[in-house]
Amino acid sequence: HDLIGHLVAGRTPGIPLNALGRAQAEATAATLEHRPLAAIIATPLERTQETAAPLADRCRLAVRVEEDLVDIDFGEWTMIPFDQLDRDPRWQAFNRFRSGTPIPGGETMVAVQARAVRALLRLWREFPSGEVAIFSHGDVIKSMIMHFLGIALDFVHRIEISPGSRSVLALDEDSAKLLALNLPASVREPP
Repeated sequence: HDLIGHLVAGRTPGIPLNALGRAQAEATAATLEHRPLAAIIATPLERTQETAAPLADRCRLAVRVEEDLVDIDFGEWTMIPFDQLDRDPRWQAFNRFRSGTPIPGGETMVAVQARAVRALLRLWREFPSGEVAIFSHGDVIKSMIMHFLGIALDFVHRIEISPGSRSVLALDEDSAKLLALNLPASVREPP
């Protein structure tokens, strides 16, 4: 969407995909349409719904909403430009110590990780041998991956989850394996 890199959108509704986002969604759909998907899951925000829609259309599956995978509640920082946030010592502390620094008026990263992992485990129990495509948000995806890899949330900046990218996590009775991280959508920039 057009706000990426400029400000913290968080859970703000009404932010549609831009042309690049729509192209990435189509590329993701083309990549995944032949997978044996049991379900397509997205957060309630428009941008994840729009990203999931092309795949759902191609696979003839409905997009199921999962509230617990929604973006972080950034509280007071929602819709604040990054250049302004960079001057806020609380923002600096949050980015140095994610596991212990609360977001003013928002939620902690530990709470984000807990709800997202709970949702992922619920989906795994529902579809234990099926593939599920989940459309969520960068830091939420990072938090789930970090949980299963045993990486502290304070190292969140060491993992990249780009807009429109794919990561693959395999869960089974005994373990979790990260099979792919931050695979780019194969698209050309729209004119």
